[in-house]
Amino acid sequence: MADIQARAEELIPAEVRMISGCMDAQTSADVSNVASFSLPDPAGSAGGACTSALLKVLYADHHKPDDDLSFHEVLMKMREILSAGSFAQIPQLSASRPLDIEHPFDIVPEKCTGTRRAVLIGINYTGQQGELSGCINDVLNIKEYIKDVHGFAEENIHVLIDDGKHESPTHANILNAYRKLVAESVAGDAAFCHYSGHGGKVRDTSGDEKDGYDETLIPLDYQSSGQITDDELFKTLVGAMRKGVVLTSIMDCCHSGSVLDLPYVFKADGEETEMHVQEGFDFGPLLTLAASFAASQGFGDLPPGMMQKITECCSIM
Repeated sequence: MADIQARAEELIPAEVRMISGCMDAQTSADVSNVASFSLPDPAGSAGGACTSALLKVLYADHHKPDDDLSFHEVLMKMREILSAGSFAQIPQLSASRPLDIEHPFDIVPEKCTGTRRAVLIGINYTGQQGELSGCINDVLNIKEYIKDVHGFAEENIHVLIDDGKHESPTHANILNAYRKLVAESVAGDAAFCHYSGHGGKVRDTSGDEKDGYDETLIPLDYQSSGQITDDELFKTLVGAMRKGVVLTSIMDCCHSGSVLDLPYVFKADGEETEMHVQEGFDFGPLLTLAASFAASQGFGDLPPGMMQKITECCSIM
């Protein structure tokens, strides 16, 4: 276990946590009426099931709970809400470090005394096949929550939604928003990412996925620019974020369980009681991705000892 944690710290310098709406094999649903979840509703009457459940737990009626809830309690309450609404999806928490799930839920830990930055992405795919109705609403609800409860400043919240008014959530714009977040974040800062839209799976062409598929985010212009694979997300966001930054991500989309390729997981299925290493998790593919990232960056920001491990991995392959 100690060796796994050491490797995780080398390959993923930042502390990264992700709440996903479902496991890889599952799909995530839209809720037709967020009023049933006691949510603020600034932009319509629909929201993603994961985001709606999370905010019902953490921000019902525009108020945070009187008592601090643990990560465990938040996810189990989400599962209860989803089950009551006949949603089969099982939310899960994954991380780059083994989290104590009984620790109070937070997206800005006490040690994060620096700047709080966020990237919020919501895509309804208006006018396209597979149009959704709740994703823009999700972003506006989450934005209100992180400003009101966690003190994020308006100028540090980057919003990409397909409403014709904000920056468009295209393939290039999404990755550029993540790059900007990484470039600006330094040790002591808290970063927060929220994505609400379609998620998918595409054939793995690099040979790093045991199931033969890469998990993806589907940008607005996916038909012309393609999908954003978990490999791209690792190189652009997860593996690139600096040590000392805490990054929390909410992924409200299908097939999102391992979209950030994090080694530790807790599934709110009523059976698991602690976070553990994902079954069959292999650091080899992450070393290959790290090598690719390092090549593109001139090896300037590699963690100590990383280059040796990359060389060893690549020589074996």
